[in-house]
Amino acid sequence: MQTLRLMTFFLVSLLALPVAVVAEAKSTEIVVRAKSKDAKFIGTSMGGAMVRIRDAESGEILAQGLTEGSTGNTDLIMKEPHRRHQSIAEGAAAFRTTLDLSEPVFVTVEVLAPYIKKQARVAAQTQVWLVPGKHLNGEGLVVEIPGLVVDVLSPQTHRYTELSDAPFEIRANVVMMCGCPISDGGIWDGSKMEVAALVKKDGHEFATIPLSLTDTNTFVGELKPKSPGVYQVLVYAHDPRTANTGVDRVSFIVK
Repeated sequence: MQTLRLMTFFLVSLLALPVAVVAEAKSTEIVVRAKSKDAKFIGTSMGGAMVRIRDAESGEILAQGLTEGSTGNTDLIMKEPHRRHQSIAEGAAAFRTTLDLSEPVFVTVEVLAPYIKKQARVAAQTQVWLVPGKHLNGEGLVVEIPGLVVDVLSPQTHRYTELSDAPFEIRANVVMMCGCPISDGGIWDGSKMEVAALVKKDGHEFATIPLSLTDTNTFVGELKPKSPGVYQVLVYAHDPRTANTGVDRVSFIVK
């Protein structure tokens, strides 16, 4: 009888214990886009933007991948007035993923763009809560990427040339971070940008050479070295209206 009472008490005690409830994981859609400052979205034409979604507490990568798609609708993004809650991302490049979440998670979203242009690549990040089943889709999370992409086309890196061949052309290609074109009087007006080459000879300041817009995306100037040496050329582009800035560097040898 005593044993029966003890067993009954034990069973009742077990039933009284709180039961751990495992929350059911819910699929949660996430869309992340990278938008060039003062321009359009960064997509396939610029190699995409690398997106990494991390658990902010543990650092674990929950998802990662490149944005894919077009730069978006120019009129909608750059010309038409925007209303509150109006999406401007129709058809624009995005990274899309689905996470199975059983509880809210605070995440860090890292964006590196444009991914294939290492000298121009910018790392930007933000943080956001994700709640199971509460999708972050539609326009999604838009991360702004400031800057300009500058590629020095001439002189070529580590080129050996004769002093008698001077003067040398400095030629640079400059585009928005989304790859959008810079032209004279265009939406992205190169005539209002400052582009110049800062030149050093054997590590010492030599000259500052303004570059002029000669064609779409193309800025040109002329370097007149006075003696042989190693010349370092840093070309910067700066838009004073937005503070967007980009840089590229080369060095070459004059014999």
